[in-house]
Amino acid sequence: MKIGLEIHVQLPTRSKMFCSCPTTDAEAPNTHVCPTCLGMPGSRPALNRKVLEYGIMLAKMLNCKVAETTWFSRKTYFYPDMSKSVQITQYDNPVGSEGFYSVKGKKIRITRIQLEEDPGKTKRVGDLSSLVDYNRSGIPLAEIVTEPDMSTPAEAREFLGLLIADIRHTLDLPGDGERSIRCDCNISVGKERCEVKNVTGLKNVERALSFEVVRQTKVLKAGGKVERETRRFDEERGVTISVRKKEFESDYGFIDEPDLGIFRIGKMAESIKIRESPQNMALRLAAQYGLEEKTAKQIVSTSVGLAELFEDVAKAAGVGTAASWIGAAASYWKTFEDSPEGRSGIVAILRDLSEGRINDVEAGMRLRSFMTGATEESVKAASADLDVLIAGYIDANPAILDEIRRNEKASNRIIGHVMKESGGAYSSADVVSAVKRIVDGRL
Repeated sequence: MKIGLEIHVQLPTRSKMFCSCPTTDAEAPNTHVCPTCLGMPGSRPALNRKVLEYGIMLAKMLNCKVAETTWFSRKTYFYPDMSKSVQITQYDNPVGSEGFYSVKGKKIRITRIQLEEDPGKTKRVGDLSSLVDYNRSGIPLAEIVTEPDMSTPAEAREFLGLLIADIRHTLDLPGDGERSIRCDCNISVGKERCEVKNVTGLKNVERALSFEVVRQTKVLKAGGKVERETRRFDEERGVTISVRKKEFESDYGFIDEPDLGIFRIGKMAESIKIRESPQNMALRLAAQYGLEEKTAKQIVSTSVGLAELFEDVAKAAGVGTAASWIGAAASYWKTFEDSPEGRSGIVAILRDLSEGRINDVEAGMRLRSFMTGATEESVKAASADLDVLIAGYIDANPAILDEIRRNEKASNRIIGHVMKESGGAYSSADVVSAVKRIVDGRL
């Protein structure tokens, strides 16, 4: 089985790709349109520079070779949601090519990243009529094309989920409104592949691919031949439906776009710097600080800011202190995410701990007081009650210590008991931290 994806990302520009029409959601159909995005005679496209910048950013994020020069082509377009009968896209020389994206150590090859304009929307009315809204027509897209390197629907879903998170982080892409990430899923169980167009949502991508696995397998087992075709996914029924025979590249009649010319983007690419993606950050944290990859991903998925705090603490107080105390900080992190003073205050407390000016108990109380705004006296009283609960359980069940020596996960029984007995009065991070401190002291 081979699976490849074509991911279409609407780029967050304020105006369309080749005209000044806004890309914001419109109140009524066909209001954010002009002669250029409708392809009226005499109109000429002018490329939005920001589209090139976003394309280069994605190419760098995906470890692609960024082209020195790039240009656009006209692709013959057979459908009414593109009124000018051609789509302006990239063909011969896309903005990026030959990249890769890692998922659990496996490299998924990126064939190309090309820039193109989005079609409009077609809405079927009854059996014989359709309505077309061209508000979306001309909104810039980046199309990310992978090699068929994925071997299961679950792997494709995981790849896409990680990729979407990194794209949103790199481009500051909003997660709502009409801006979206759509996916064309290419899958072959035998020799010929089928394409399932315009699937949205990770769950639906996996469902559509899973249905195709079963369908194509049944066709082949019955002695039939899988036809090369384009299909769509019916979310309600969970099935794919044939739409048309799959076109070949020769059917599109690509020609160079004469109104746009050639763009030399080498120097632009050198000047553009991108933020480290969450996926790359997790891999780096694991390698640089000796963390388990799962732990590094948990820290980054909670917040990139929390991961940056981890690094600040590691540099100031050591990796061991950072690893032991990042969980305590995570419970209250949302309050401090945009506060440099809050971050430096946490680092200062943990530096005092690492340098021996305070002990673990004092560090825990100071940290909780600092992050909650409660007085140290009230924190001390609550902490004492928590310690009593933990110590009481261990005293009543002394064998738990031997179990923890054999398997650290046995401490989850203490944590569960305390959370239940306290009625959720303490955060899970505080309970975990206190259990670790008391158990370590008794082992």
